[in-house]
Amino acid sequence: MLVRVELLDGRSLRHVLTAGAPSYIIPERESALSVIKGYLTLGFFHILDGLDHLLFLIGIVLIVRWRRMLLWTVTAFTVGHSITLALAVLGLVNIPQQITEAAIALSIYFLGIELVRSYRTKNTLMDRYPWIIAGLFGLLHGLGFAGALSEVGLPQTDIPLALFSFNIGIEAGQLLFLGAVVLVWAAFRRLPFSWPAFVKYIPAYAIGSLAALWFLERIWNIL
Repeated sequence: MLVRVELLDGRSLRHVLTAGAPSYIIPERESALSVIKGYLTLGFFHILDGLDHLLFLIGIVLIVRWRRMLLWTVTAFTVGHSITLALAVLGLVNIPQQITEAAIALSIYFLGIELVRSYRTKNTLMDRYPWIIAGLFGLLHGLGFAGALSEVGLPQTDIPLALFSFNIGIEAGQLLFLGAVVLVWAAFRRLPFSWPAFVKYIPAYAIGSLAALWFLERIWNIL
């Protein structure tokens, strides 16, 4: 549960309560360490709760696999969403959240298509320029992160620190998830039997189908 306390002197405090830490003592003055811990936690749990963002990361791993290019591709995605997250939170970019969420679903659908094409030919756009595509879509996903952060709010006296901590939390959750995906993928490849040819298409069609459903739902909500 996210607790937000608005004080009469204009200050606002935010804290995440969990089953292991179900209480919060309101400090007289919020320290920099408290801001870092609070927003890092928010970012970490936000990325792990965002199924659409995680599905996009799975698609990237399946297309790029664990080649060296995976590192650059994920880095480009990180740089992209870090830029738009900062711009949106600071009020320099303002796009309605419903439109952003629909566009994110469309980006995942595109990734599903590219994944199917990559199994048929190695000359797809994502195969040739994975880091460019990931960076561009990262710009879009950053707007989605900004929407979540805007609901929480930022401490007016520590905006840069809170923004940085939130972003670090997102990256920590993202790296943890990517590590788990790569380990599971490597484990499946080590099994002592050959998978039928159609099995490799299942993740691609699952990603594309879910993304299409989300896109239609979000467009319907806009209309």
